[in-house]
Amino acid sequence: MSACIVGWGHSKFGRFVDSLESLIGQVTREALQDAGVDAEDIDAVWLGHFNGGFVPETFCSSLVLQAHDGLRWKPATRVENACATGSAAVFAAIDALEAGRADLALVVGAEKMSGVSGARTTGILASASYVREEADQGMTFPGAFARIAEAYFRKYGDHSATLARIAAKNHANGVDNPYAHMRKDLGFEFCNSVSDKNPIIDAPLRKTDCSLVSDGAAAIVLARAEVAASMSKAVCITGHAQVNDFLPMSRHDMAALEGPRRAWSEALAAAGCSVDDLSLLEVHDCFTIAELLLYEALGLAAPGEGAQVLRSGRVYRDGALPVNPSGGLKAKGHPIGATGVSMHVMAAMQLCGGAGAMQVRAPTLAGILNMGGAAVANYASVLERTK
Repeated sequence: MSACIVGWGHSKFGRFVDSLESLIGQVTREALQDAGVDAEDIDAVWLGHFNGGFVPETFCSSLVLQAHDGLRWKPATRVENACATGSAAVFAAIDALEAGRADLALVVGAEKMSGVSGARTTGILASASYVREEADQGMTFPGAFARIAEAYFRKYGDHSATLARIAAKNHANGVDNPYAHMRKDLGFEFCNSVSDKNPIIDAPLRKTDCSLVSDGAAAIVLARAEVAASMSKAVCITGHAQVNDFLPMSRHDMAALEGPRRAWSEALAAAGCSVDDLSLLEVHDCFTIAELLLYEALGLAAPGEGAQVLRSGRVYRDGALPVNPSGGLKAKGHPIGATGVSMHVMAAMQLCGGAGAMQVRAPTLAGILNMGGAAVANYASVLERTK
């Protein structure tokens, strides 16, 4: 066991007047209190923060120290890996714990996205592509995943209704998540229809197929397993893996997510389990087509048959393997730097029985798949409560 989550904090996701600094401070203090540790006990700090122009500050690592004077003089590092930035920060902290360079680590993921225009947001996010082939040619991230959807539809048939079912599932789950940006059950018919309130963003993707632009933050305290044994609770990361693919989409099979498949296989092998052993999954549904392809990449269905896990009910909250009981990025929101850390918090809450109305039945193992770009940076984790 490489590291254990022993405490966490999580802000509400949405569009706020709060500054990046205040969001970071809130979740840092919450995580320290939840873990029952003093700021002085933390050995090192990692901040997951994409930025790219959302806020003026490009040097943000020491903003975490503003949360408590006891963090002064702690080494603090900003980590960035597109939409997988939060998990990249988590994995960097795990590396330090495994190397024996730290006993306790603080990881914060945060993003303030609502302070710039919609056009500016689109441009910032597009910069996380292979710019000369994609952003410079006018491709946005909705456009990138629309091309992925088109490739899948050409190969396996029109699955617009399947995407609508994923959106409806995740919005229904989000109703019970007090941290979610959108807590509204939109229903299948609304998600499956094009309307003034649900327009086409980039065909075949509708507005309900796209995740939300959000502000928010999340934090975890990680401890070496030996240290976690003396803590009040411990959720151990029993397996984890990172796999990066080529940056250009032109070098991918766009009807499959090969990077996530490889990361997932490695994480399961490290944890010594199979997907059938898991109790829940938190996956990167930046667009509904991503969740559909992840069903297949993660081994829940054969290629082209991801819709079957919806028809069977397996991935619903009362099913055999709930996927995104938090509402996922689709309903919870997607503040870039916070997302991967939030996924780890949501999974840990479930395993500790502290997820409130989101709680699934008697979970024992949770899986997480967070990806940056069009399945370029892929991070997989398996979590198990040990205390």
